Amino acid sequence: MYGIVNKAIQEMVTSRFGEEVWQRVSQRAGIADEDFLSHQPYPDQLTYQLVGAVCEETGMEATPVLEAFGSYWVLETGRARYGGLLEAGGHTLSEFLLNLPNFHARICLIYPELQPPEFLCEATGDNQIRVRYFSQRPGLAPFVRGLLLGVGELYATSVDVIQQHSRTSQDDFDEFLVSWRER
Repeated sequence: MYGIVNKAIQEMVTSRFGEEVWQRVSQRAGIADEDFLSHQPYPDQLTYQLVGAVCEETGMEATPVLEAFGSYWVLETGRARYGGLLEAGGHTLSEFLLNLPNFHARICLIYPELQPPEFLCEATGDNQIRVRYFSQRPGLAPFVRGLLLGVGELYATSVDVIQQHSRTSQDDFDEFLVSWRER
């Protein structure tokens, strides 16, 4: 993953738990002196180590840590770094989710070595969209759930995100049903 991901984990931990906790996380992950470069690729294993260290230092399970990070990614990192791309995704929550499969194509222009996930999104009814998430990286479904909750918040819409299918193999996918009520 690119350094921007690890840097965002650092920023989330520092903002929610303080610099001292981040220092312990980075030591536990074996990267005490690392200054992440946003456009530099890093091994995926390093990101997994960071998440594990956050769990150990905070006493939280991986699922809530990844969900919180997904929401943080949209609301903090996304807004700050990709505001224009987020805005181009659509004027409504529905438009954004239906355009989500195109988002990483634009991001690949910024990060040429990116190995992005794939999203397939389909409207299944009024105010309801099925999101299928395909990735070479295992264990990130809670992060995606957090992303989807963050997108709801981005559009000031309360969403329900239910995981309907969990990936069981490298070729499989996670599937979420996102639903909301119009205001």
